[in-house]
Amino acid sequence: MDFKKLSLSDREWLSKAFKEDDGNACEFTFANNFMWRNVYDVMAAKSHGCGVLMYNSDGGKAFSFPIGNGDKRAVISELLTMCEENNMVLRMSPLLDRDRQLLNEWFPGMFAVKEERNNWDYVYTTEKLTKLSGKKLQAKRNHIARFKDIDDWSYERITPDNKEECRKMSFEWMNSNEGRWNDGMEAELNVLHEALDNFTELGLVGGLIRREGRIVAFCIGEPLNSDTFVVHFEKAMADIQGAYPIINQQFAEHECQQFTYINREEDTGAPGLRKAKMSYRPDMFVKKMSAIRSDIVLLDPEKDREGIIEIWQKSFGDDEKLINYYVDNRMTNQNMLGIYMAGKLAAIGSFLPAEYCFKKSESDKSNVPVRYVYALATLPEFRGQKLAVKILDFAKKLWREPLVLCPAELSLAAYYERLGFKWAFAGEEFQISMDNENIMADLEELSITAITAREYKQLRDEAFSDEDFICWDEDAVSYAIDMNKFLGGKTVKVNYQKTFAGTVMYYLDNNSLVITEINMQQAVKEKVIRYLVQENSVSKALYNNLGGMIYTENKEMDKLGNEGYLGLTLG
Repeated sequence: MDFKKLSLSDREWLSKAFKEDDGNACEFTFANNFMWRNVYDVMAAKSHGCGVLMYNSDGGKAFSFPIGNGDKRAVISELLTMCEENNMVLRMSPLLDRDRQLLNEWFPGMFAVKEERNNWDYVYTTEKLTKLSGKKLQAKRNHIARFKDIDDWSYERITPDNKEECRKMSFEWMNSNEGRWNDGMEAELNVLHEALDNFTELGLVGGLIRREGRIVAFCIGEPLNSDTFVVHFEKAMADIQGAYPIINQQFAEHECQQFTYINREEDTGAPGLRKAKMSYRPDMFVKKMSAIRSDIVLLDPEKDREGIIEIWQKSFGDDEKLINYYVDNRMTNQNMLGIYMAGKLAAIGSFLPAEYCFKKSESDKSNVPVRYVYALATLPEFRGQKLAVKILDFAKKLWREPLVLCPAELSLAAYYERLGFKWAFAGEEFQISMDNENIMADLEELSITAITAREYKQLRDEAFSDEDFICWDEDAVSYAIDMNKFLGGKTVKVNYQKTFAGTVMYYLDNNSLVITEINMQQAVKEKVIRYLVQENSVSKALYNNLGGMIYTENKEMDKLGNEGYLGLTLG
């Protein structure tokens, strides 16, 4: 492919290719790629009736998914050959779900396709951003009302006559952010000036707000596809109440009425920007993904189910119903990796998202995303080739997050230590037998009730708030409760003497009550367990938490001790 630096001369043919795709991601316009061409060294080529973009990403080169109505499969084949000849790994981004499906159909087992949450676009109906109706957007209307307290304000379109005033205002905006200025903001400012320099040539649309004659906010965007307008830039003076909400609302009202939706681009993972975009209650997300050529791939719950079940049963001996329950309710196409060899699924490993909540100091806690490693296994005939090690190494690079695991048995700890894992979570084990004892009379003051996933998570997080522990989101906790119920167990809240005492998750196995997790005041813990043993007509209760290990390149986490709490592992 003959890649050349993107220039204005490419606008006609590349815009035609984007129109043929009719995609709804913010990157799918010529103008957006042209404005960022110097930051990412964007280059373009034609191949098999498609357009392809190449750009800098994470220290290497990445490519767009083929653009247009040509032979996309042939383009990807050519990219694979080109990358192999140049000792490169083919990476493509962004991909939509339709692209992921085509890639898996055309090149099965050859690409790991990963969702990129920080790059998801926020999409709103034009009606919502225009009217700002309802209680949830009341605060936006209030801010706009305060802005309008001064009558001398107006909206006008950006034209060649006033665009230089917008440039001047952008420098004022820069100066107002001097204390938090960074390279990313500098790059965005340069890109904004590219937009103003080529405003007419790129077919951009803009609007501005004046207050007492001074520009205090402006917005720039363009039509994205047949039903969506995309906003590329929105700048306002933050010290003027309502400046951001009013440019948002006025721009939607004056420039976007012929479109059903407005795409306001991604948040790049910045907490403040995410909060701001979420505050407008997005109607949908454009979920974008990246693909990397790899022999280790993200598995699909349906397409790969048969191979998953075979490996799982031969490795762990679990019932097929239990495996299917996991695949149906916990697995997604984004949390299990696998390796195919000779056309057969040879090894698997789940990597479930969670958070490690730990103390950086007595007054400072931090929440770090981690992946919990579960069901790492290899078919017997493929063992001895270090496939599990390859999966773990790939997971480290794919997610760039610490990995947490609970060894299936203590004898495996040395194996994981050789791979760089270390103990970070303390274990606990006990067994309580009834021995025909009578339940103490004061247990009449014991109250046991059902509990929701939301309440369980809240109580669990509160109980361990002073410790280092693994925190699960509500969906994960809900799965754990449902899985426990599937096994014939219960999850309950315990009150003793009219005071909250804790929570217990347990199931029955033969003549034993097996505790999955217990969060209980020590003074009443044994009493409650004995009560549950008697109520369920079994002879003993068992709890065996081996603790857990972590692999991390986070220096703050690497200094932690080995007394954290893992507990609930959601297997």
